Amino acid sequence: MALQEIDHLDDDARDCLDNCLEAAQVCEWCADECASHGEEMAECIRLCRDVADIASLHARLMARDSAYSEDLAATCAEVCEACADECEGHDHDHCQACVDILRDCVESCRRMAS
Repeated sequence: MALQEIDHLDDDARDCLDNCLEAAQVCEWCADECASHGEEMAECIRLCRDVADIASLHARLMARDSAYSEDLAATCAEVCEACADECEGHDHDHCQACVDILRDCVESCRRMAS
């Protein structure tokens, strides 16, 4: 089902759901790429995996209009911000790709949490 067809979502919620899905995808890729760079990337991998799990869960809760999605939005924003800060410190293309997407996710999740 296309996001436009989910009638309980307004434009901000659709934007947030889309950002969460994109964040989950880019973080899965980043974590996989970081695994080949050794132990110095352990924190990046951990945070990317946390984002992938939390952001995808948040997207699923939003899609089904869960009463808990607003609460999870704040946590998702917090984890995405921590991951973006970590990724920003690495020069790898996959880390830098995460930063922009995660910053968008932080903003949209904070709007949903308020």
